[in-house]
Amino acid sequence: MIYKIWKITKRIVLGAVALFVLWFVGHQLMSLYEKNKYEAIGQHVEVDGKEMHVYEKGAGDNTIVLLTGLGTAAPALDFEPLVKELSVDNRVIVVEPFGYGWSEKTDKKRSVENITEEIRTAILQLDIQEPYILMPHSISGVYSMYYANKYPEEIKAIIGIDPTLPQALEYFEEDAPSMPKALSIIAPSGLARLAMYITPDSFLPIAGENTYSKENLKMTKLISSWSGYNRNVINETNLIQENMELTKKLTFPPDLPVMIFTSDAEKTNEDGKSNITFYETQLKNSTLSKLVPLEGHHYLHWTQSETMSDEVREFIEIMD
Repeated sequence: MIYKIWKITKRIVLGAVALFVLWFVGHQLMSLYEKNKYEAIGQHVEVDGKEMHVYEKGAGDNTIVLLTGLGTAAPALDFEPLVKELSVDNRVIVVEPFGYGWSEKTDKKRSVENITEEIRTAILQLDIQEPYILMPHSISGVYSMYYANKYPEEIKAIIGIDPTLPQALEYFEEDAPSMPKALSIIAPSGLARLAMYITPDSFLPIAGENTYSKENLKMTKLISSWSGYNRNVINETNLIQENMELTKKLTFPPDLPVMIFTSDAEKTNEDGKSNITFYETQLKNSTLSKLVPLEGHHYLHWTQSETMSDEVREFIEIMD
């Protein structure tokens, strides 16, 4: 009886292993095919001997550099509605850091110093007229704060999209999130692709119909299956605490114009603290600043791109 059970168990295990191997091989072949079919929508520049993808659109007297939030699979695609609106009056550039979109991965530590220098190296290869405007989403707020303090002569303004700022953890008395390194096998193993088939909408922006093109949404899903939760994103996540500790004494330079978009749906804590009260503390010493609460969630550019573009246009007019 025990021998019979062992034989059945063995067959089940071997069958499962065989299925996994077939799925893994199929995933690798599909990924190679898809990467050849869906080439980068922008251009690659060399940074530290590796290729970093940058996408740009539009022209104008001002250059706006969009910087991604943590774990956004393909920033150049994710920012599509905002790029469309902002590029009417400005030159708009989306930088995809290593581990994101069509950029390669790197072995360098995802420290605030390394990420900032890599982004700057990419920007300086694009023949940009300085100073330019940084427009960071989420965790890129930390990098932008460091950037503006280290290279103040290069930055004309910072316009944040619900940006994470260095003093946030201390203000809210929270710890930074972390990710187990084992998650890095999700994409190469084909598990991300499987999840894409089971729950395809979970990989897509929560936006109205026709906000994103069908081609965009298809590429977003594919890039998520190629490199979602890769080692660079995991390392970046696990260094949030350290990066914020290194930068928490920094503030916006008083003469730097700063505008921040934030969600008005954020809950207020029992002690009265909210994102709005936090941002007010960050802007109190700025000679030119504006806080703009908008209806929506953390990815405000999914639903509020038109309003954000109008606000940016007005803010730039005041600066100029």
